[in-house]
Amino acid sequence: MDAQDKGSDARHGSAEPGVPGPRAPLPGPAAPADGPSEPEPEPATPPEDEQGAGAEEPPRDPSDEPRTGVAALSLRYRIGAALALTVVAVAVCVHLGMTFLHVAPPNTVSKKHSETIADWIYPEFEQNWKLFAPNPLQQNVSVQVRAEIRTPDGGSRTTGWYDLSAQDGRDIDGNPAPSHTQQNELRRAWDFYLSTHDDDNRPVGLRGALSESYLRRIMVMRLDRADAAGRDGEVARVQVRSRTTQVPPPSWSGEKVSDKAVYRVLPWWLLPEDEARGGIG
Repeated sequence: MDAQDKGSDARHGSAEPGVPGPRAPLPGPAAPADGPSEPEPEPATPPEDEQGAGAEEPPRDPSDEPRTGVAALSLRYRIGAALALTVVAVAVCVHLGMTFLHVAPPNTVSKKHSETIADWIYPEFEQNWKLFAPNPLQQNVSVQVRAEIRTPDGGSRTTGWYDLSAQDGRDIDGNPAPSHTQQNELRRAWDFYLSTHDDDNRPVGLRGALSESYLRRIMVMRLDRADAAGRDGEVARVQVRSRTTQVPPPSWSGEKVSDKAVYRVLPWWLLPEDEARGGIG
């Protein structure tokens, strides 16, 4: 009876332990479809810095990029660089052409311009194909020189033999990058002399005098480096010789070779006045 007297308050009262509480109110009816609807909120505009970060950059003009290399030079220097490259390219082409005509079999062009080719090639660019020969050299050749020294009192004295090949060998031994002079100058000068002289040391052809002058000048420079003339003397004459020995065969070979040295002694060469006084030192 009490529950009926309370009426609706009994349904909305506070829940007791073990008794379920009041139910949640049901949602109201949905708005009609044809009725006015509230406008949707507009998306927030991102800050200006975020807009700039996401926007695509306009394409760059290649001419605006910094120049490097030759393009960075001024017009005057670019012209100079182009001229220098042209000169180098022409020189390389001429050298390759001269070398080709020198090593190629005789032909119309090489015969017509033989003097020009020889002036360009000899003696610095002479080609030696003995490395590719079927029978390479099996000898040790040592070039030696001695000098006649004129003393201030009018007398003269003769030095001992300077073994120039042995000096070059000592300079090359243990040197990871020996100079071209130490390796080839003396050897090529001696080969040049042998190819232009007979067994009696008489010149054969017009290049004989050139080979003598070339070899003699090398001897004078080497003697000057060794201070052969002393403080007050001067070199009056030089004499060159070669000492040739056979390379010993390997121990497992039955080949027998002579171990005697063979000498080739050239005549004394009188020095011109400028060479005697150190004109090429």
